[in-house]
Amino acid sequence: MWGLRKFRIIILFYFSIFSVESIEVKLPTVLISVLARNKAHTLPYFLSLLERLHYPKNRISLRIRSDHNIDKTAEILQKWVNSIDTLYHSVDLKIIDDESYTDESGPSHWSQFRFDHVISLREDALNHARNIWADYLLAIDCDVFLTNPDTLLYLVSKNLQIVAPMLRSDGLYSNFWYGMTEDYYYLRTDEYKPVYNREKQGCFHVPMVHTCVLIDLRNHESDRLTYVQENLKNYNGPHDDIITFAISANKSGIEMHLCNEYQFGFLTTPLEEFDTLIYDYHQLKNIKLEVLSYGEPLFVNELLEEFTSIPEKDTLGFDKIYMINLRRRPERRKRMMHCFDELGLDVSVLDAVDGKALNETALKRISFLPNYSDPYHKRPMTFGEIGCFLSHYQIWKEIVENNYQSVLVLEDDIRFEPFFRPKVINLMQELKELGNWDLVYFGRKRLQDVDEPWIPGSKYLVKVGYSYWTLGYVLSFQGAKKLLDADPLSRLLPVDEYLPILFDKHPTEKWKIHFPKRDLIAFSVAPLLVFPTHYTGEKGYISDTEDSGIIANESKDEL
Repeated sequence: MWGLRKFRIIILFYFSIFSVESIEVKLPTVLISVLARNKAHTLPYFLSLLERLHYPKNRISLRIRSDHNIDKTAEILQKWVNSIDTLYHSVDLKIIDDESYTDESGPSHWSQFRFDHVISLREDALNHARNIWADYLLAIDCDVFLTNPDTLLYLVSKNLQIVAPMLRSDGLYSNFWYGMTEDYYYLRTDEYKPVYNREKQGCFHVPMVHTCVLIDLRNHESDRLTYVQENLKNYNGPHDDIITFAISANKSGIEMHLCNEYQFGFLTTPLEEFDTLIYDYHQLKNIKLEVLSYGEPLFVNELLEEFTSIPEKDTLGFDKIYMINLRRRPERRKRMMHCFDELGLDVSVLDAVDGKALNETALKRISFLPNYSDPYHKRPMTFGEIGCFLSHYQIWKEIVENNYQSVLVLEDDIRFEPFFRPKVINLMQELKELGNWDLVYFGRKRLQDVDEPWIPGSKYLVKVGYSYWTLGYVLSFQGAKKLLDADPLSRLLPVDEYLPILFDKHPTEKWKIHFPKRDLIAFSVAPLLVFPTHYTGEKGYISDTEDSGIIANESKDEL
């Protein structure tokens, strides 16, 4: 995307007695300021990605401050600094050994002493950058993961006074505000979501950027930037570092910009006062799963890998967890196995029936539903849809044959809701108390805009209406037996249509009459726990059910 060539300035001298000459100008100098406290879980990834930035290290100075830790933050920082000390222009690491502030209730509490200390550290970094004549200051927190190694080059190239790359979280939280109240607090606006979702792309003038901010110090106006409210005349805002900085920028006539032209990276959401570090560990897991939705796992180098870990695996109380995957989709299998590593799930891979490999012999044991036509495309079943049904059918058979009481079935093109594990545990405890159930959707596409009432006494379950998709669902022994007993291979239609027929929510009567016993007890978790990695029309979307041939017309009507 961006390379050093973007920063080469060719100066041409046109003289009658001289030839054309070129001068390559060095990249601007950058001071990177890092504050770290109790971030041993994020630091291996943060530091690995920081080191991987495509920017000459001899043009970067590092200033790292850490204090009041109760984990291995100090050990990780020291080990990393020892390994890169000679690579950068300068490295300044200072660690304070005190474990807590005297006025804080816990490691997530932003007490007065802690606020004052952090404001002082940020102001010191800003002044230090000025004193060493750095061209830029990159103020970055260590729960930021710059997965795009060209981020710093890109930000410098924009030539903006204050600019931040847009970072994604596991929800809608990000490192910018699109609105600010009259008393300087956050204001959600209609412009926020389109920018966050990158429906609108570019660099936007916003009232606040934070967490990862590049500041151009070469202009005189930057001398008035500050994190300390006492440095501003008639300051009437709250005691807050980022708000004070934003007000100082406004008073100095400096605009803040947020850029989202590329996917730059991710960040975790701030902890509330009584959140534990365990909660932050879960947040990191959420981010690592979110990163996997976009490609490779969150990068960590060999030096710091020893400080990372994955949980021991179990089946979350299910008799078995299946993941359906086509052998010709190894990239999906690989990504899902990384997800299962992060979630601590012991999953059995079922090699899916490949519709493209089906032949006449395989189809002889199947008869198709008379007069079936896809409701949207007006065509018979595709071979991909047949393979998909047979893959799920194989799992239903194994459930009955092995007397499994509850099984989780997952497809290979899904992403997981944040805090997936604890949410599943809570859900299954509730199902155990409710008692009578056959199938619970974890992910689906609602096809009718009708109310789905809550199950009486439930916090997590609704009565499911007509739905598509089998991204993820839980099936009981009783439910699997009902699905098999209906003898679907003698009147086959897509599994998306079959399940709603069996729980009697399908709108097409002429199909339902072929399955007179429609007593499957089906619920859906609300909100959903799994979602597609890609939706129809998005870049990277692939459908192995749609993108395959259709059965011959004579096969369609066979009974």
